[in-house]
Amino acid sequence: MAKKGREKNTLNKAKHTKLMARKINKKKKEEALRKERLKAIIKKAHETSESPE
Repeated sequence: MAKKGREKNTLNKAKHTKLMARKINKKKKEEALRKERLKAIIKKAHETSESPE
């Protein structure tokens, strides 16, 4: 017999998808921020090493 009422697991799957998307987006944002910081540090290092010459 078919199950009556709400479909099984759809709510949990939706919550899981939402949380996983949030986690992935957070990780991407942190990686981008880290790259920007490294670029700024490298740029500053190049500027200071070129100035004394």
